[in-house]
Amino acid sequence: MTFAITNTIHREGEPGEGTPLVLVHAFPIDHRMWDECAAEIIRQADEAGLPSFPIWAPDMPGAGDGPIPDESQSGGADPDGAYPHAMDLLADAYVAMLHDAGHDKAVWVGLSMGGYVVLDIHRRHPDAVAGIALCDTKADADDARQRANRTAIADTCIRERTVEPVMHFAHATDADSSFKRSDAGKALFARWIGDQRPEGVAWRQRMAAARPDLNAQLPLIDVPATVLTGDRDPSSPPAVMHPIAAAMTATAPAVVDIADCGHFSAVEHPDQVAAALVDLMRRVG
Repeated sequence: MTFAITNTIHREGEPGEGTPLVLVHAFPIDHRMWDECAAEIIRQADEAGLPSFPIWAPDMPGAGDGPIPDESQSGGADPDGAYPHAMDLLADAYVAMLHDAGHDKAVWVGLSMGGYVVLDIHRRHPDAVAGIALCDTKADADDARQRANRTAIADTCIRERTVEPVMHFAHATDADSSFKRSDAGKALFARWIGDQRPEGVAWRQRMAAARPDLNAQLPLIDVPATVLTGDRDPSSPPAVMHPIAAAMTATAPAVVDIADCGHFSAVEHPDQVAAALVDLMRRVG
């Protein structure tokens, strides 16, 4: 069983040529969060004289126009509606996409929910990982309250056919970054979230609600790595991300803290995130 992955390709490569950089997006938006950052990666990598490499930004199932698996395709549901096998199936689908394109390995970059997926890819397919970047994310499983909140949001999205339960991601407080507080930033996220389908939001919540705890994976990462965080991230600030880096004892991750940056670093400071990822590609190469 595998999911259909919709892949946006920012730079193509010949089959088997160059190690792909795969950018895995956050919830509750889609691959568009990487557009500006990917363009900046290309510019900076070319300026630095790095050999050309493919850059992909796939949509998770249910994100953007991506197909939405049903309960059976997702491996079945727990009594609360969460999908305990869906993240593993998603990790397998990303690696199948890589292999189908003629590549054995990729550099995997995950932001927030994308970070959960990237860590699970490393758990299930370590031989497919040439490098890894964990951005604004965590390795913990949801606790009971967090899980219940995700499944409740999923139920509401389906029952009321709305994405309003996740529109708070477009709102801002005085503690947020300048970008997140700006009219342009709020409008951008409101538009991206408004473009999502309620069923797709619900699927991703049910997938993430039952994901495994992946902290045991951190000391097993032995490839070039980057850990990146914004100083104004409300859920994955340096206090959360630095211990993740410290737990990666089989490698020496670059730790990048970005000032005046919230949870969506690749959108808020695409140039700085691009610089960190170009450095990672240099270390992998």
